[in-house]
Amino acid sequence: MRLGLALGYWGRGPSPTHLELAREAERLGYDSVWTAEAWGSDAFTALTWIAAHTSRIRLGTAVAQMAARTPTATAMHALTLDHLSGGRMLLGLGLSGPQVVEGWYGRPFPRSPLTATREYVDVIRQVLRREGPVALDGRFHSHPYAGEDGTGLGKPLKPITHPLRADLPVLLGAEGPRNIAQTIEIADGWLPLYWSPTRYAEVYALGALPKGFLVAPMVRAQVCDDVAEGLLPVKAMLGFYIGGMGHAARNFHADLMARMGYADEAGRIQELFAAGRREEAVLAVPDAFADEISLVGPRERIAERLTSWRAGPITDLLVTAPDPATLRVLAELNDAG
Repeated sequence: MRLGLALGYWGRGPSPTHLELAREAERLGYDSVWTAEAWGSDAFTALTWIAAHTSRIRLGTAVAQMAARTPTATAMHALTLDHLSGGRMLLGLGLSGPQVVEGWYGRPFPRSPLTATREYVDVIRQVLRREGPVALDGRFHSHPYAGEDGTGLGKPLKPITHPLRADLPVLLGAEGPRNIAQTIEIADGWLPLYWSPTRYAEVYALGALPKGFLVAPMVRAQVCDDVAEGLLPVKAMLGFYIGGMGHAARNFHADLMARMGYADEAGRIQELFAAGRREEAVLAVPDAFADEISLVGPRERIAERLTSWRAGPITDLLVTAPDPATLRVLAELNDAG
């Protein structure tokens, strides 16, 4: 099991620690570092900055928002950074939900998310293979554009730049069973959001995985003496995602929490968050759920729990950690295992 560093996206401004953590992760032998985007900082600019200050560690987006760019624009970002970094790029994509897609990106949420995702990946693969002009008679991502409001003058084009790798890995963030099944079919890897090392099979209904397929869940890790205190950032993240990252009637994160056995608690978190009672929403996150999907506590506790994470199908564990000491402990424990 390889280790990756998951930096996420910025808060109010650039994090003063992200570059330091990325360079320390590379020094410690971490295989990859990952950035994200929501409705603030973008994923590719920060990743390019990190690429310029590192030499070996692979560079991933977890995730880049599909609604933020056309698939050809995303492919351009990926092939450019792949060239600049010497072939270190990993392209992780996610669709998000209607609130973000329509509220921030100003685009309609696709009525068939699976079809939209499949077409998006298809176009990216065509760009990276560069076997011919990009052409797709699609429902959401036609190339050339075929809408009634178009001129009809578009022509299929092949990228001017020759991609460094035709097989640049494409990973997808997926939470629902059908989405996960399609991800296994069309992508090179999967980015699970919440991973239970003891219940992943029942929660995600995973079947056989293709050879070389990447399974790269994120985990909050922190070496600390007080487990309850260490879980607070996990609960804050869950409170925001369950309560604020989606509508009450359509929230994929809340749906996943419900499938993991916490339906009532997910509903309560959503109610509190919608009422503006955000601190209460965070406190309503069950400690048991937060603990199940994280690695928090003294070194000995993390070592014991890491065994179960390593025993499953995970190929890459993407660690969100607040300090270099935690990164170092995870590296030591993973090497020892």
